[in-house]
Amino acid sequence: MITGELRSQVDKIWEVFWTGGISNPLTVIEQFTFLLFLRRLDEQQLLAEKKANTVGISIQNPIYLDTHKKFRWHTFKNLDPESMFALFTQPQADSDNLTTFEHMKQLGSDVGVFARFMKGATFMIPTPKLLDQVVQMIDKIQMDDRDTKGDLYEYLLSKIATAGTNGQFRTPRHIIKMMVEIMQPTKEDTLCDPACGSAGFLVATGEYVHEKHPDWFHDQTFRTHYNNAMFTGLEFDSTMLRIGAMNLQLHGIDNPELIGRDALSEANAELRDRYSLILAHPPFKGSLDYDSVESSLHKTVKTKKTELLFLALMLRMLKIGGRCAVIIPDGVLFGSSNAHKQLRETLLSKHKLDAVISMPSGVFKPYAGVSTAIVVFTKTNNGGTDNVWFYDMQADGYSLDDKRSPIANNDIPDIISRFGQRDQEHQRSRTEKSFLVPLAEIKGNDWDLSINRYKEIVYEEVGYAAPAQIIADIEQLDVERNQALQLLKGLLK
Repeated sequence: MITGELRSQVDKIWEVFWTGGISNPLTVIEQFTFLLFLRRLDEQQLLAEKKANTVGISIQNPIYLDTHKKFRWHTFKNLDPESMFALFTQPQADSDNLTTFEHMKQLGSDVGVFARFMKGATFMIPTPKLLDQVVQMIDKIQMDDRDTKGDLYEYLLSKIATAGTNGQFRTPRHIIKMMVEIMQPTKEDTLCDPACGSAGFLVATGEYVHEKHPDWFHDQTFRTHYNNAMFTGLEFDSTMLRIGAMNLQLHGIDNPELIGRDALSEANAELRDRYSLILAHPPFKGSLDYDSVESSLHKTVKTKKTELLFLALMLRMLKIGGRCAVIIPDGVLFGSSNAHKQLRETLLSKHKLDAVISMPSGVFKPYAGVSTAIVVFTKTNNGGTDNVWFYDMQADGYSLDDKRSPIANNDIPDIISRFGQRDQEHQRSRTEKSFLVPLAEIKGNDWDLSINRYKEIVYEEVGYAAPAQIIADIEQLDVERNQALQLLKGLLK
């Protein structure tokens, strides 16, 4: 949990960026990230040097050679603003004609996943004064452990307050956490998010494992799996890819597989039948040309709509027995086009559709007011759907307006509890928040999965007085009003 002091420090740095001329939230976060990374690199080498000096040996594979020592955080932070800025913007003749920023871009994957995606990165801090202010403020932040580093970055990401250009917007972290807890990642799971953005689902899964199963890390086999094979993310936006990479590193996931390309493209055919768990919130809007989409996806659903194509992609990426929880727009549940019906029929008849959790439209404010649902399914290739569990989420612990202020009402604990006991839901009536609907009924409704198709609404009878009684009551009020008026007149004489 982020402390008030840490929150205040990040707020001040954010304000300095904005007053210094950088107003795009993603640009602020990216430039902040570059400087955090430089500080982290220097701290890593200082620690390695300390260990080497203790045992009297030379440091192995140093991040900074002697010719690059001026690029180290503890060195340049003490320079005057103009000299510091020159290190970032002017090639240094005595340091292989590199700048601090160019040196950082040349570092390999040995220093973590973030360094792999530095190609194309641009230093955009415009003035010596702004660079010096931000460096000095970042230097004062205490980041002594994984939790603090992760909390700092999550708070920084929470400041993204506008939607992206391709239907991207930040998924609320409490919704991500709910989805992870519903799916209960296992020790052997291989997780993928095919539209990972800032890597929220990957990070939340890592935090779930640390919180729920710390004993797993006593097993060397699991540690190797966790560090090298458990996490995969695809993201076509290079800025978001760098932000996601840093988010993972600051949460202690140093070597995930991050793939920088469009998940729907032909280049991803090798990802077929590879993952046991998918957690995702893919882009909702937009359509693609048939020729640009991986051809096998059209065998599942013939469409140009990205939200349908992503569901087809997830089915292809999952192993047999693999599970998926994905956020979709409500239109996927009841859309009347052939593609919509085709996809719903595929999920229900060829695989096992486990649950549809309907969320209120305010969940994604202030980014968007779109109504959404979480669909949970298991890939079987031979059916298996007997009943579908529906839940009507009415509150998520926050107000459903643009402010999203904390409130007492919260269905999330109940959703997690009931999802794990779906076999006991048969007796629940259709008037409750959750209930089961048999496959035959859904098929009879043309594969419609909207909760309003199946939920029953109870109307309470409201009694009204007879018209004669209402008139009598009005007349009595008139008498009382006239009496009060006469009393007031008497007092004024």
